[in-house]
Amino acid sequence: MKTLFISIMALTVFFGLFGCKTSNDPSTWSDKQINKWFEKGEWLNGWGVTPDASINRREFAISYFQHKERWDKAFTFLKESDLSNMELKRYDLDGNNLYAPISEYMSKNEDDARYEAHRRYIDIQYVVKGKELIGIAPISQQKDILESYNEEKDIMFMTVNQVTNYLAAPDRFFIFFPGDLHRPGLKDGENSPVRKAVVKVKVD
Repeated sequence: MKTLFISIMALTVFFGLFGCKTSNDPSTWSDKQINKWFEKGEWLNGWGVTPDASINRREFAISYFQHKERWDKAFTFLKESDLSNMELKRYDLDGNNLYAPISEYMSKNEDDARYEAHRRYIDIQYVVKGKELIGIAPISQQKDILESYNEEKDIMFMTVNQVTNYLAAPDRFFIFFPGDLHRPGLKDGENSPVRKAVVKVKVD
């Protein structure tokens, strides 16, 4: 009887540890689980553009599972829309929870491009045509505040201690969370025209 009890307990522990599916709370996942889920790419909903290596995978996974419907709508919009020919305006995908401005501009000189950050929205930034450099720095690298936070526009500007620039082109996209200071629109060599889609995903 004792042996049977021990066997049952052992099986209970085994299935408890290994028989359950992965939790839907990525904050409890290992780095290996995060990477496996991210690299599988089902969350892209068929959009064939590569996520940039700078994206914080854990932070994205947590946000995705918290607001899956918003993220799915965002990537479906990017996949199904004619981004190269759409009118330059804001597209409301879910009211203020999710919207996407399409813009065109000339890439900037370094002196005219500032680091920025947001509090209420996460950015998906995708260069549809052209190319630019985007500076990315963690909030720990913030130096001086150039313009304090504007709640209406959900933006603030600052300088950073350490500059790292990434090439943004139509083969990849970026995601910036509130803790990601970023400087978009910087020229790569010569000033050149850029067409960009930015999808704004509300944090909560």
